[in-house]
Amino acid sequence: MTSIDEPLLLETAAKYGVPAPVVRELMARARPCLYLVPYDDVPESHRENARPAARTGGLPVLPDGVNWPDGREPLVLSVDCAALPHGVLDIELPADGHLLFFTEIGYPPESSAVLHIPAGVRTAERSATYQLGGEDAQSRVYEPRTLYPVTGLTFDGEWEGGPEISAFLDGDENGDGDGAQDALDSFEEAVGDLAFGGHRPGVCVQIGGFSDPWDMAPDTGELVLFAQLAGQAIDYNVFTMNLIVGTREGIAAREYAGLQYEQQC
Repeated sequence: MTSIDEPLLLETAAKYGVPAPVVRELMARARPCLYLVPYDDVPESHRENARPAARTGGLPVLPDGVNWPDGREPLVLSVDCAALPHGVLDIELPADGHLLFFTEIGYPPESSAVLHIPAGVRTAERSATYQLGGEDAQSRVYEPRTLYPVTGLTFDGEWEGGPEISAFLDGDENGDGDGAQDALDSFEEAVGDLAFGGHRPGVCVQIGGFSDPWDMAPDTGELVLFAQLAGQAIDYNVFTMNLIVGTREGIAAREYAGLQYEQQC
């Protein structure tokens, strides 16, 4: 579960010297997410009931009449929507079928696509080989890796602007705010680990929640995070952060052509 009862939150906050009003203000700015991780990164307390829900890489499985997207970007992620925990996220995903993510992770993509493949339709695996200028060409195919969903909690990167938090930082006894800032950072990390059920992995795929960007966050204004893919979660030798954002309304309506893609490195 991503929810954490208030007594446990306040007990954790007390360990770091964070006052209760600050805790409530911070938690009001939190958003749930799903982490997709290899089995070895699933917390031990969750492993008995862990079920796979996604796969990186591999070849796309598509319905009759649906082709590999025109840009021929590699398939980086397939998500079994029915296998995800339901009622966790605050964005709306399909209840069943598969979401397929096509994009470049090694360098900024010229084009990208997310496709929803409905449940129950006839599908077939597509070859990575295609014709280009009368000659055979090959789309990149990443090694398949099975991923498991684990719930988590994320925080708005602008949370320091709240009145209680600002007062806490301004009232730091050292006068420079460093001690209070360290306390808040440590508390935020501890709460994130509590929600995950263990130490959160630094390299993973994330669905929903707030982004954890390396540069400026793309989920601002009306845009919310749809998915975040660390390059190393797909290819150990790729060091990028790939972020996909859209509006809540567009995501709920499955208007995936309107999603925006950003790569940070």
